[in-house]
Amino acid sequence: MNIEHMKAVIGTNSWGSRLYGRLLRGSAVSEETLRETVGTAVKADLLMFDTAQDYGLGKEQKLIGALCPAETMISAKYTPGKRYQSGQVRRSLEMDLRDFGRDSVEVYWLHLPNCIEQNLTEMAALYREGKIRHIGISNFDLNECKAAQRILSRSGIPLYGVQNHYSLLARDWEQNGLTAWCRENGVSFWAWAVLEEGMLVPPKRDESRSVMKMIFRKKRERLVPLYRKMKEIGAKHHLTIPQVATAFVASKGFLPICGCRKPYQVTQLQAAAGTQLSAAEIAELEQAADAVQIKILGADMFRFAVKK
Repeated sequence: MNIEHMKAVIGTNSWGSRLYGRLLRGSAVSEETLRETVGTAVKADLLMFDTAQDYGLGKEQKLIGALCPAETMISAKYTPGKRYQSGQVRRSLEMDLRDFGRDSVEVYWLHLPNCIEQNLTEMAALYREGKIRHIGISNFDLNECKAAQRILSRSGIPLYGVQNHYSLLARDWEQNGLTAWCRENGVSFWAWAVLEEGMLVPPKRDESRSVMKMIFRKKRERLVPLYRKMKEIGAKHHLTIPQVATAFVASKGFLPICGCRKPYQVTQLQAAAGTQLSAAEIAELEQAADAVQIKILGADMFRFAVKK
């Protein structure tokens, strides 16, 4: 599969530790279920898996190495602190590659805009060595994106992508011009938390309770009018409410990252990402989302971890 023609990315944030899975999603899944999920993704041609060292309390990346066959692609991240130490990116990537059992990753993201020039300079060297095939940045604002592009261009390396939080309820990066800049510069925009940590999934009586669902329970009750509009539009395309949230992102031309722990979730992601909503349907959804006046995570929620 060509990276330029992907329709969606498999998120793995809640893979790994059973405790982490229960806290984050309200339940844990077995390694065998994850193996079946990977197999379903391969058959669906959803071959990109998005990872990070802290996912699953450090266990997720080793699972990726054990479960994902050679034809899959890995998107990994380096999360910098506010202070820079020479060689820190290289050390982190080499640990990742040992976990994955691979010689390279398809995409490597600078996960926060800290010490941008020093960290991207290291990533550029690893790119030239063939250990990184594409360089991306994550949780960057527009000015930081422009700075990153300038730094990489001095080495003759293109900025592949920006990975930020975007959803029907969090469209800030579109409203402030960042996604338009991405389009104008041939930079892919990856959207994480498109379901707002489960808040764009209507509650069920017997559902398991995650920490996120308990934290945002009151806000979820106020989303009922939006759920109704999503259900109405979903019925026209044979999509569920969370699938509509994903189709909304894909229809904007962005790449949705969706957590998939079970095979049916992969199947639903494939269908949603392959659905093009009309301009009128997109406008109706945006109007309904704006009417509820609710923010869940916030588009730039990790700004507190960025050096001032």
